[in-house]
Amino acid sequence: MELIKVSATSRPTAVAGAIAGIVREHKRAEVQAIGAGAVNQAVKAAAIARGYLLLDGIDVVVIPSFSEVVIDGSERTAIKLTIEPRVRSE
Repeated sequence: MELIKVSATSRPTAVAGAIAGIVREHKRAEVQAIGAGAVNQAVKAAAIARGYLLLDGIDVVVIPSFSEVVIDGSERTAIKLTIEPRVRSE
């Protein structure tokens, strides 16, 4: 599964469409963002994608975590959002 990388200039609706498409096809999507602006866009995209997927009857949750990445030889901390269907316990 491919990782969706979000920047501060990413359009949330475009990222949301990508998230929704990947969740429909692979049942989960992973989004990575580095920096406050990028995290802001990623969270907005996750919220928009949740709305898109609810229209298809897919209720998703967003699970945030930290991830270490190397960029140009420098280690950075990224926020990773995992979007996957909610599991209902009955």
